[in-house]
Amino acid sequence: MTGVSLSSADLDPRRRRILFRCWHRGIREMDLVFGQFAEKEIATLSEAELDEFETIMAEEDNDLVRWIMGTWPVPERFQTPMFARLAAYKPDFEYPADALARNA
Repeated sequence: MTGVSLSSADLDPRRRRILFRCWHRGIREMDLVFGQFAEKEIATLSEAELDEFETIMAEEDNDLVRWIMGTWPVPERFQTPMFARLAAYKPDFEYPADALARNA
C-alpha cells in the first residue's frame, strides 16, 4: 500500500509519474511529505513548477529530510517559493493508517 488516496485517472502521464515517485521515495518521512504535498498540489502545478518540483525530487532523501526539517541550511539553489511551500507542508503522520483503514 502506497498511501495514495488521490486517483491519478484524471492526471496527465507526467503528473501520474510524479505522484507515484512522491510515494516511493525510500524514506517514509519523505514519502509522507512529498506524497501528501503532491496529492494536494499536483493537479494545479504549472509546468515550470513541475520542473522545479522534479529537480527537488532528484536530490538525495537524506539531504532533503535535513533541509526540510531544518537541521541543515537549505542550499541557495533551493531557496525558492516551491521549496518553501514543500518545506512548510506539514504531513499527517497518521495518514497511512487512515488510508489503510479506508481501503480495508
